Amino acid sequence: MDLYPAIDIRDGGAVRLTQGDFDRQSEYGDPVALARRFATGGAPWLHVVDLDAARTGRPVNRALVLEITRAVDVPVETGGGVRTADDIEELLDGGVCRVILGTAAVEDPGAAHTLAAKYPGRVAIGLDYRLDAAGRTEVASRGWEQGSGRTVSGVLAEFDGVDLAAVIVTAIERDGMLTGPDLEGLAAVLSETTIPVIASGGVGSAADIRALARLSVSRPASDADGSSSAGAAAGASAAGNRPDVRRLTGAITGKALVDGRLTVEEGMAACVPSA
Repeated sequence: MDLYPAIDIRDGGAVRLTQGDFDRQSEYGDPVALARRFATGGAPWLHVVDLDAARTGRPVNRALVLEITRAVDVPVETGGGVRTADDIEELLDGGVCRVILGTAAVEDPGAAHTLAAKYPGRVAIGLDYRLDAAGRTEVASRGWEQGSGRTVSGVLAEFDGVDLAAVIVTAIERDGMLTGPDLEGLAAVLSETTIPVIASGGVGSAADIRALARLSVSRPASDADGSSSAGAAAGASAAGNRPDVRRLTGAITGKALVDGRLTVEEGMAACVPSA
């Protein structure tokens, strides 16, 4: 499992929101300096989000995102306001390794399929959810400010067999709270899709990362006998597991790192299940 230190950008600065609330924001200075700090610590990836673009669709901080890719020798995945092929091409041409479709994947899955096919292995989808009154996982969009009326399972079903690099699943109510990840919800996602899964939301310690690294689910033999999708094979390979066992391929953490509760080195060590 890989560690993905997170850098969220708003109004040109590195910030962390609490539970996706733009009125509950902590500021952490220069995003490029933060990226260099994480890279120096040995981070294998960086997870960068343009929060302004996620809300409005306008790439307000795209120049900063691309500056980060030039400043570090670490692969960068980025999301926020990525809606079109032009957006993806600008980011990939600028050095980004993977782009994340959030609102676009929820509101126009057909177009997201087309984009994933056009850029194989370079597109991920981001599913950010809150529990509704009935306990269902409602996916949010437009910078987490709008409910979609759709569940994580429902959206995942529309991407079955699509050649995606990953699905990034964020428990909004845990994000920035440092209270631990939604292990039950993540196990459900692992059991429902063959796409590689990256977890986000709630990580507050090395123990939380170890719990994510140990998380696994068994899949029916029909999903592991060679008839499974390309995504299943990629997920099994990335996780270093038998194809009938599903594990997370990555864990995103932001606030624990910037608040000094966890170092990149400690987080990476915890990504090994036996650590």
